Amino acid sequence: MGKLFGTDGIRGKAGDYPMTAEMAFRVGRAVAVTFADADKTARIILGRDTRLSGVTLEAELVAGIRSAGVKAIAAGVIPTPAVAVLTTSLKAVAGIVVSASHNPHYDNGIKIFNGDGYKLSDLKEAQIEELILTALPRQRLQPASADSRIRAESELINDYIRFLNNTLEPNFSLEGLKIVLDCANGATYRLAPALFSELGAELEVLADAPDGKNINAACGSEHPEGLIEQVLQTQADLGLAFDGDGDRLVAVDEKGRLLTGDQILAICAQDLKQKGRLKHDLVVSTVMSNMGLGVALRGMGLRHETTAVGDRYVMQGMITSGAVLGGEDSGHLIFGQDHTSGDGILSALKLIEALRSANKPLSDLKKVMTVFPQALINVDVRTKPDFGSVPAIDAAIKAVASELGSRGRVLVRYSGTQPLCRVMVEGPSEAETRRHCKQLSDIIENIIGV
Repeated sequence: MGKLFGTDGIRGKAGDYPMTAEMAFRVGRAVAVTFADADKTARIILGRDTRLSGVTLEAELVAGIRSAGVKAIAAGVIPTPAVAVLTTSLKAVAGIVVSASHNPHYDNGIKIFNGDGYKLSDLKEAQIEELILTALPRQRLQPASADSRIRAESELINDYIRFLNNTLEPNFSLEGLKIVLDCANGATYRLAPALFSELGAELEVLADAPDGKNINAACGSEHPEGLIEQVLQTQADLGLAFDGDGDRLVAVDEKGRLLTGDQILAICAQDLKQKGRLKHDLVVSTVMSNMGLGVALRGMGLRHETTAVGDRYVMQGMITSGAVLGGEDSGHLIFGQDHTSGDGILSALKLIEALRSANKPLSDLKKVMTVFPQALINVDVRTKPDFGSVPAIDAAIKAVASELGSRGRVLVRYSGTQPLCRVMVEGPSEAETRRHCKQLSDIIENIIGV
């Protein structure tokens, strides 16, 4: 059995190792033992997205938690960032989410939060992983706790909605805005439309009828084509798409043009800077951010720091540097003064705050950042060797980087959650960028591809 934790928790095909009922039980118990420390009053919050496999995995997690004598509060279908909020507001010792985020329905995953609502450090993950893999045989350690559901799911959802409302500027309203929401048939499918309607928006809602298998299927942040079409057809002011567990956001302007996470980050940075709320004039993002983000931030007189890929590394970088804004090009955005986690709904509301403050259409606002030509190809791989140990791959990467020089960059990395190698190239023109990207991906596919 290999390493369990990737860049965002444990993930895999539901029913296959490590996403089995047995492993879910062991994870639940290991988390309870790690965080509860024999405290019989301790409790752990759980949430899940809409995948069919989530019900079974949640039940096994609850059983594992209760086997250690710890209460488990099952919030049902709820966004990942809501679990982070509830973990702190209910003074739980930890929070667990059953979700594979933007992955297809046949995958699932387990994400874990500390009692303070932050994702785990590498060290804490290693401690839990050791318990899961090498210790604690399956017998019950203590008598199971009483009823796991101490509050109704609707109450817990309302707690999260109140939290979101409390992050907004005084007298914030969506009245007069026509918005298309794409809920990815995922965890935001009830909550987001209810909140946006309550705030006064004229709404068109897509992908809000989950059946357990249609999560992220031709919808959501990974597949915005339907959102673009609906924005244009209804002449909406903007479109907003979440991923399956609600921690990512992508946006579409009134002209039907897609905004990346980097562009949303630049817009929000400008807004916070103008309002005097961007602490240390600093924004944190990952090494995957488009080169244009750094150029845009420097043009605003802001500092820009980068981290490894993964929103938890962005958060760690923000804590270390004192920044209050950070994110990923994929759409994970973190507003550190409001939240401990990336949150798609919160990001959407903050983007609209910037829109309202500027009193400009989104197509104008996004001009704050010019996106450099970028090509990204995902290569299915059977193994993940260090690139330096494969001479042909190492030489190809270095050759492209040398040819581009200061006119672009190359970033080749393995996915932390899927058997993929991500090849990203940025360059001076679309044609040159695509050519280099395909050249590298072909070499990688020939050597370690499926």
